[in-house]
Amino acid sequence: MLIDGKWVDARSGKTLPVEDPATQEIVTHVPAAEKADVDRAVEAARRAFESGPWSRLSPAERSKMVWRLGDLLEQHADEFAEIESLDAGKPVGNARNQDVEGAIGLFRYMAGWPQRLAGETVPVSSTGDWHAYTLREPVGVVGQIIPWNFPLLMLSWKVAPALAAGCTIVLKPAEQTPLSALRFGELVAEAGIPDGVVNILTGYGEAAGAALAAHPDVDKIAFTGSTEVGKLIVRAAAGNLKRVSLELGGKSPAIVFPDADLDHAIAGTADAIFYNQGQCCTAGSRLFAHKSIYDRVVEGVAAQAGKLKIGHGLDPSVNLGPLVSKDQHDRVSGFLQSGRAEGAEVVTGGNAIGDKGYFFEPTVLAQTSRTMRVVREEIFGPVVCVQSFDDDDLDAVAKFANDTEYGLLASVWTRNLKVAHMMARKIKAGMICINAHNYGDAAWPFGGYKQSGWGREMGKEVMEHYTETKSVAARL
Repeated sequence: MLIDGKWVDARSGKTLPVEDPATQEIVTHVPAAEKADVDRAVEAARRAFESGPWSRLSPAERSKMVWRLGDLLEQHADEFAEIESLDAGKPVGNARNQDVEGAIGLFRYMAGWPQRLAGETVPVSSTGDWHAYTLREPVGVVGQIIPWNFPLLMLSWKVAPALAAGCTIVLKPAEQTPLSALRFGELVAEAGIPDGVVNILTGYGEAAGAALAAHPDVDKIAFTGSTEVGKLIVRAAAGNLKRVSLELGGKSPAIVFPDADLDHAIAGTADAIFYNQGQCCTAGSRLFAHKSIYDRVVEGVAAQAGKLKIGHGLDPSVNLGPLVSKDQHDRVSGFLQSGRAEGAEVVTGGNAIGDKGYFFEPTVLAQTSRTMRVVREEIFGPVVCVQSFDDDDLDAVAKFANDTEYGLLASVWTRNLKVAHMMARKIKAGMICINAHNYGDAAWPFGGYKQSGWGREMGKEVMEHYTETKSVAARL
């Protein structure tokens, strides 16, 4: 693990296995950090923040280092794509073109922020002569816990803005997918970032993650993962009232109106659920199709599922890899059993594949309803639940979309601009895509309403999480 610029083992000597989910073979072992390791990493981050050279760097110098990390990722892009494929099971082409490219773009976008974190003068109305202004300062030591579905990309979403703001970091990748974070750690020193500014701990969530969330010398915790764990993070953070940002679960609706370009909508809604094996918080897992086109949409998405080649992600011809772990494979299988028992029609898929690796067929469930568990809960697998609607009243359609505890993303498929933008207003979600799904850009704020989280990633909004506003008033 990387602590204070040095590569160290866990104090306890414990390790955890790293598995290739396509073969179930153990690739390697990494340290299993516990509280003592978290204490050591937080101490290094605090020292680097308070008294190291990091706090004395100019914004331009910090900007160069953040940009340099993007350059180094680009230099090693193929290697990182292979690591992501081996570790997380994702197709190597997707890892290269989406995950790694997205991470490179994020570091380059955030490299522009150190010189733009400006305060402002404030025109006050108090009696007397006053010069009032604000300063933007880094929040301090941040703990960051990232998930297994997009390991490198989620690292970039957390690390890049924190560095741009001038914070120091203790990062814990998911225990299932630690390898790209460790390889990234080797680039930190190469980019010129001082020791202790970025610390990377591998370990289990209940040990290292919990200790990091509760640590009294961590000023902020940033978490991406399930809503259930997000609630535990909030409770753990209450001890010193550290700032918290959360990017959590979703049950995103994709709504296809009868005037949509159906070929485009069918391909797009299929990709919305099958991309990354459905292991996306934004996955379009609830598909609503108008009754006049319902049958064609169901048949079309099922046909798209049948075109997908399933296999080891390192095979460049594969476009659907395995689920990340046995636990996730068992979870998806359990949801299918529940869906069948509650009356859902399995149009295609619905079964595990083979006896080696955590492969699962892309699945379309028809005749589903709000009462079913597969519709209410986040499956996090390649399973879409299709429902029809027959109401042209947009308020009624939006009510279907909003009938969930989540509010992360929704997509609307229509040629009618009025319908598209009125639906964007009516749906209670942090992100709306029109004639697209799973859109993302470094400048586009990412996050949700309700139990999909607190705050936003990316864009200018993320900088609010990593800075404090200090107000200054001088009597003249």
